[in-house]
Amino acid sequence: MIKERLQKLRDLMAQNDIHAYIIPTQDSHESEYVSEHFMARKYMSGFTGSAGTLIVTMDEAGLWTDGRYFIQAANQLEGTTITLYKMGEENVPTTIEFLKDRLKENQTIGFDGKVNSASYGLELKEKLKDKNISIVADKDLVDLIWQDRPSLSTEPAFLLDLKYAGKSFNEKLEDLRQIMREKEVTSHIITTLDDIAWLFNIRGNDIPYNPVVLAYAVVTLEQVFLFADKSKFSDEIKAKFNADNIVLKDYDEIYNFVKKLLSTEVVLLDKKKVNYAIYSNLSPLIKIVDSENPTVQMKAIKNPVEIENLKKAHIKDGVAFTKFMYWLKTNIGKMEITEVSAQEYLEECRKQQDGFIEPSFDTISAYKENAAMMHYSATADTNKTLEAENLYLVDSGGQYYEGTTDITRTMALGPVEAEQKKHFTAVLRSMLNLSNAKFLYGCTGLNLDVLARGPIWDMELDYKCGTGHGVGYLLNVHEGPNGFRWKLRPGTEDSVIEEGMVTTNEPGVYIEGSHGIRTENELLCCKGSKNEYGQFMYFETLTFAPIDLDAIDLDYLSQVDKDRLNAYHKEVYQKLSPYLSPEEQEWLKHYTREI
Repeated sequence: MIKERLQKLRDLMAQNDIHAYIIPTQDSHESEYVSEHFMARKYMSGFTGSAGTLIVTMDEAGLWTDGRYFIQAANQLEGTTITLYKMGEENVPTTIEFLKDRLKENQTIGFDGKVNSASYGLELKEKLKDKNISIVADKDLVDLIWQDRPSLSTEPAFLLDLKYAGKSFNEKLEDLRQIMREKEVTSHIITTLDDIAWLFNIRGNDIPYNPVVLAYAVVTLEQVFLFADKSKFSDEIKAKFNADNIVLKDYDEIYNFVKKLLSTEVVLLDKKKVNYAIYSNLSPLIKIVDSENPTVQMKAIKNPVEIENLKKAHIKDGVAFTKFMYWLKTNIGKMEITEVSAQEYLEECRKQQDGFIEPSFDTISAYKENAAMMHYSATADTNKTLEAENLYLVDSGGQYYEGTTDITRTMALGPVEAEQKKHFTAVLRSMLNLSNAKFLYGCTGLNLDVLARGPIWDMELDYKCGTGHGVGYLLNVHEGPNGFRWKLRPGTEDSVIEEGMVTTNEPGVYIEGSHGIRTENELLCCKGSKNEYGQFMYFETLTFAPIDLDAIDLDYLSQVDKDRLNAYHKEVYQKLSPYLSPEEQEWLKHYTREI
């Protein structure tokens, strides 16, 4: 099937005199996760991961993805004739290096400009200009092959009440315009869906797990334009837009709108986020200020209302997860439980919580060697039956009106090998180290990552991903600019960890063919004391659920580690036990006992 699709693509490439065609993962908004309509790379390659780029030439095809997906991609690409290129590994070319090597002078690259960023398109032009390579960016060739392509979502949007948002649209707009004035710009083009949802206090259901609305926005110093499917908005929302002087326009009208912007405009946009088609439609006389959207930093720093709500959401989520863990540990070996049925039970536990909307991402429910794939997703073909032995990993989260959650626990379902306990204990120490960090204001994720990675590096192991990411408020579970990582990714900046930012803490060990271990809590950055050395900061843990004592090797824990774990478990019991049945309370008391 994949081979046939690739051949059809090559036929269309030949008809259009295109010598290499690029198919990214993104939608028109550079979203990390996309709706079915935009899953062209998955359709053409068979690879289902959330990150990757497919390039097809007339005689070969390659797929580039990161370390989270090396194992998964290798399995899914088998037999497709597509070569896996492991991004960031030694001697692996980038997509642009590959194109420069493969293409001859005066040849042509094609892609759909609506789903490639302006920065990528411009970089292609710059780095391939010495070969006089042409770019054709108005051809969606996959659309001609994909006969039953899903339509764009028509799901309704909803307004986020002020009791959840904590700040009105007009307050956020004035803050944004103040930054625009400081940057001396006249217009700001926003295409990222979570930024738009946050600014306008709207949410929707256009992308699974991400409660956003497909939309673009243009903010000037006098007007606000929102481009979206008007049928998504109720009369109540339209009346609110009118009251806030928001001009509502059709979704695709953005492309003609930007063509008409005056050449005297000074436009703020992020070339990494605005798509190539929008950028190309701007007058070349317009002055561009290429900078991260101010809303990225604004929404990352949670306001007091959001913080209080998030704490409530995490208690609900902790109760749901603890009920699930109780059920799993009590019933394993007594009834048939699979990766899929366990995942479904966990979602049912969340659905019982007031204010739950949907999962915040596709749950990773992984037993034994499946857990070595960081972003494994159980399917009918891979679904394992859980036995009363070995380790089981579940990474999951919920979207609540009070916020977004993300938690990972790895649990012993019975006897566990000594090496696995050693690895589990190292991951626990790593997580506790970072959770208990005290640091001076100005530190970034690069400064702090080693606190988590140290115990794992001591074993001469590593995990091929960051230690943590920012989390949105009833928005994307992965949110910038904050995060923990030891190595700066090309083209990115490292963000100062600010008071009010929420970041996950999720170190791990992944041994291919054997096991995977991850323990994850969310951390809220808080101000500590201030003295002659500066402002000290610390983390408050938001996530509360037991860490499986059955998987720990006490020989690898110091007294400090034990004290930290005991203090955390004491809080877990205090916060969650009031919402549990007597049997669950007794079980939780045992699993949060002092060690």
